[in-house]
Amino acid sequence: MNRESDTGEALAPRSWAAFVARIILGLIFFMAGFWKVFELGAVQHARGLFVEAYADTFLPAWSLWAAGVAIPFIELACGALMLVGWRRRIAALGLGGVLILVTFGHLLAEPLYVFSAHVIPRTLLLVIVLILFDDDRLSLDARLARRTAPR
Repeated sequence: MNRESDTGEALAPRSWAAFVARIILGLIFFMAGFWKVFELGAVQHARGLFVEAYADTFLPAWSLWAAGVAIPFIELACGALMLVGWRRRIAALGLGGVLILVTFGHLLAEPLYVFSAHVIPRTLLLVIVLILFDDDRLSLDARLARRTAPR
């Protein structure tokens, strides 16, 4: 399991930790987005989980529709980017934005919402991915950077 990098060096445990965290994070969001886009449908997601659920709040209906339709596609695209390790900064920003928005929504609906089953694990994975960002030598970003680096 000590796969060698392009330079012939064995990968450090931090590289493997970054890889595992990134892949799990990517799978969680990609599969959620895939289900919401292709099984449930983005419009139904918006209607049921945003528009109807938050109709009695101060949030305007247009914002609920926009967020509810956009989130499944953001999860799908950013999850896929995390899986392959390409454009990880953009993907991390997208997933972080989704987590912030979801946290706000849950707290708006239920101020003492329990986050341990949904938000906290995803947030921790995202934080780990960001902390180990430069150690993720198995990402496509790292591979492309090594190819374009001056020798």
